[in-house]
Order: sequence, then C-alpha cells, then structure tokens
Amino acid sequence: MVLCHISNNIRNLRFNHNEMTQQQLADQVGVTRQTIVAIEKGKYSPSLELAFRIARVFGQSLEDVFTYEEESKP
Repeated sequence: MVLCHISNNIRNLRFNHNEMTQQQLADQVGVTRQTIVAIEKGKYSPSLELAFRIARVFGQSLEDVFTYEEESKP
C-alpha cells in the first residue's frame, strides 16, 4: 500500500510576501480563508488548478510551494 501526503510552504511564503494574510491569499486565488487554513495545515489537498494559482501568486514553481511525498506500507 502506498500512502500519499502533500505538504506545503504557504505559511512561509505568505510571511515573506509582506506578511500576506490568509484572507489576502484567499481573495487572490478565489477561495475562502478557511480553504487556505485547511491547505496550510495539510488537512486539504488543493486541486491542481488551485495549486497553480497559489504558486503564481508567489511567483514560484509548483514544486517550490507543494511537496508530494509517498510512503510505502507493507
């Protein structure tokens, strides 16, 4: 069995972009603040489209914002 986990660097990126708030990011990508909270905490994996929109806000590649990790379980 393979378990997957997507982690992200959004909180650090927000801080490094003039301490952008979760609400400001949400407004720029067209979602609610609660969605950004859930993504930052790793409780929700964004759609590919949303992930690209978030990366674009920060001028980063998808891989610089999100990390996809696989773990094999016997």
